[in-house]
Amino acid sequence: MSEQPSRLTQLHFLRRYLLQELARVDGWIAREEERAAAMARKAPPPPPDWVISTMSSGRGALPQGVHTGTCGMAPGARRPITREQALAALSEGIPACEFCRPDTGLGWLE
Repeated sequence: MSEQPSRLTQLHFLRRYLLQELARVDGWIAREEERAAAMARKAPPPPPDWVISTMSSGRGALPQGVHTGTCGMAPGARRPITREQALAALSEGIPACEFCRPDTGLGWLE
């Protein structure tokens, strides 16, 4: 009959096995983190809260309207603006889009 390995030998074997399994799980985690980071790099930036549309993209282009950042009705070029710039544009008489109603979101009342 063959002799049974000692309990200590069995525990050392179990430890080596578990370290190998842990290394495999660490590899899975690393690959998943790399995949998540790659997906984050590919994701488009979020749309701005507010945009102003112009008929051309030139430096002196006249503003045509104030829109929410997700409005699909903004003609021509779109330039992101801050909330304060959107309020200032409305106060200067630049019209609010009739479709996305940025004036409502801004709390602007004429």
